[in-house]
Amino acid sequence: MNFDEHIDRRNTHSSKWDMMELLYGVSPDDGISMWVADTDFRPPQIVQDKLTEMTEHGIYGYYGGDGPYLDAIQWWMKNRHGWDVPRAGIFTTHGLVHGTAMCVDTFTAPGDGVALFTPVYHAFAKVIHANDREVIELPLGLNDGRYEMDFDAYDAALPAHARMVVLCSPHNPGGRVWSRAELEQVAAFAKRHDLILVSDEIHHDLTFGVKHTPMALIEGIANRLIMMTASTKTFNIAGCHSGNVIIDDPDLRARFSKRMQGLGLSPNSFGLHMVTAAYSPQGAEWVDELMRYLDGNRQIFDAGINAIPGVKSMNLDSTYLAWVDFSGTGMTLDEVIARVQKQAKIAANYGPTFGTGGETFLRFNIGTARANVERAVANMQAAFADLQ
Repeated sequence: MNFDEHIDRRNTHSSKWDMMELLYGVSPDDGISMWVADTDFRPPQIVQDKLTEMTEHGIYGYYGGDGPYLDAIQWWMKNRHGWDVPRAGIFTTHGLVHGTAMCVDTFTAPGDGVALFTPVYHAFAKVIHANDREVIELPLGLNDGRYEMDFDAYDAALPAHARMVVLCSPHNPGGRVWSRAELEQVAAFAKRHDLILVSDEIHHDLTFGVKHTPMALIEGIANRLIMMTASTKTFNIAGCHSGNVIIDDPDLRARFSKRMQGLGLSPNSFGLHMVTAAYSPQGAEWVDELMRYLDGNRQIFDAGINAIPGVKSMNLDSTYLAWVDFSGTGMTLDEVIARVQKQAKIAANYGPTFGTGGETFLRFNIGTARANVERAVANMQAAFADLQ
């Protein structure tokens, strides 16, 4: 795989590139898109070959016989994460934003509270609000540039109407891979307050030498745990909109299954075929190559951004999403955004959309050809040259 290859995504209905001018005022003709969390890389050849096989066959009927698909999920989770996934507990949703919405809809009621460790992926709050539930923010603490949880504060702050807590593991946007001890604290917190725990682990394959522990491996939490995983971030196939909600507990599983049936939900065949192909030895080899490449991008981006006085890129354990703090510049976020968009010509996510704690940050997607990362660093240094 040549990750350095430039693939022009303009005018291909790419949200990342074709919406950047409308949303950020940055032209795709001379700007760099670093907002939406997909990459600019083609997926493994085995995925491409499966799609070619489908189009050459030329008939796109209903999908049947999901045995190979379930086998692939179980094989991947066992071999990559040491997790024996319960086959009967695998549900396929229309991506994990949909999976989150289904969990909120199934296991809480209007007016209930759903807790988030903020700053965190902005779509969580959107679906919670859209389902007429209340977002309860539990702010993460910053300690020497790393996010940490404060459960004494959370115990004191959690209101009585909280019914669910959503964990992003690994964390987006901070890139933290939570330790087993931290996960045990999250599990204990959920038990103390009788909360359903939803663990979104979509970035679990994208780690830089730090071991990710699935929440399902933490003892004593299975009876209130909902696991969410997907191949989409790993293999850059987000457009297939396929994610998995995985439930071990029979009672929770039955409730979720009934709600899925009641809404008439079923996956599309393209997504199932793509996931089956990706979760394979060939896919694993591709991911290993991808992570070596992304690690190079990470080092180049961090070194260049951290050379700008007052600007700090958080060290990533995981993901291809750099979380950059501009508080040391003394500028308002609006002033920072003006420089990033108008001078550096970069479209990046606004930190406040991630909730409390994101007020001084922007998020930059470094999952692109290295030339784009190098150009982004050069543009940023030029845009903030008066600080140097």
